[in-house]
Amino acid sequence: MNFLASPLHRKLCSLFLHHGHLGMGSARSSVQNPCHRRLRQLSYYKAGLVTAADLVNYWQDVFEANKIPEPQESSEYIVSHVLGAKTFQSLSAIRISAPLSAKELEHVEQLCAKRLQRMPVQYVLGEWDFQDLTLKMEPPVFIPRPETEELVSLAVDEERKKRLNSAGRRDPWPFPPSHGPVILEVGCGSGAIALSILKKLPHSRVIAIDKSEAAVNLTKENAERLNLQDRISVLHHDVCSGSWEWLLPCGFIDTIISNPPYVFHEDMTHLAAEILSYEDLDALDGGDDGMSVIKEILNLASYILKDFGSIFLEVDPRHPEMVKNWVRSHPDLSLFLSATHKDFCGKPRFLHIQKNGRKNHRGA
Repeated sequence: MNFLASPLHRKLCSLFLHHGHLGMGSARSSVQNPCHRRLRQLSYYKAGLVTAADLVNYWQDVFEANKIPEPQESSEYIVSHVLGAKTFQSLSAIRISAPLSAKELEHVEQLCAKRLQRMPVQYVLGEWDFQDLTLKMEPPVFIPRPETEELVSLAVDEERKKRLNSAGRRDPWPFPPSHGPVILEVGCGSGAIALSILKKLPHSRVIAIDKSEAAVNLTKENAERLNLQDRISVLHHDVCSGSWEWLLPCGFIDTIISNPPYVFHEDMTHLAAEILSYEDLDALDGGDDGMSVIKEILNLASYILKDFGSIFLEVDPRHPEMVKNWVRSHPDLSLFLSATHKDFCGKPRFLHIQKNGRKNHRGA
């Protein structure tokens, strides 16, 4: 739809003209320059004339005209956020049809101007939901994707199953907190995976590492916001350094979980502008075969993972067979691919790898 010709645009422009804020010439030039003065004048709308529904439709038109991906979703998330809601659908009919204040209009304008610069919505809002947690988001820390929620669920379900089997009864938490599982997350980013696990497994402890200092700091902040800081150790460490001695005080690990960098290097240039311009590309680039960090995690596992312990990885759909063959070609690691799980699009996305317990390198 051409937003310059839309009834809503004509309505908003008439409001500007009535109050002396906008000429049609500047309205037309805004398509070429989305940060034109017109975008800075939304706050001057006369209170009582513009509703949430009007604003969503208006900014959707602007986003479409400027080829911003997901224009409707972007507009709805921003307007809803300013109005204190998670989604536009969760707003009441009265709130949707009620006029916005000048302050609210100005806030929407500021956030939409950022989205016009291709900033991801998660960074624009400064927060995002992952499972049942609301996490602070800030660039360039990697933004958790929806499919990664399934990775967490797989790990949590496996741990609960182990607890039930070991207890021989239905109570999933038969042991005191000191005997809960110790889980290592490699590449913690915002803390989405680690903190979700802590929330769902109340007796667990997590060690979270990342080579990005910004990620380490954000995970710590999110842990404190959620009052989970006492059960997580967040460390600034690069798993590719080849060092594992720093984990000795922690004892053997029950489970390793990671959404590692797994994009094939040749595919990096094809990523969306939002990713290339704002996110930490080191959190995505997995090297020539997309497995540079995956291999390091598997090598580390042979030293620190308990016998029959688990590794849960999110990978590229091309990786399951590659990982299976690589593990088979390294029998000294005592690892085997136990299961491959599909994501909600039906693509093989998650690997469950286990240690068979034949030997442990740390004790060798």
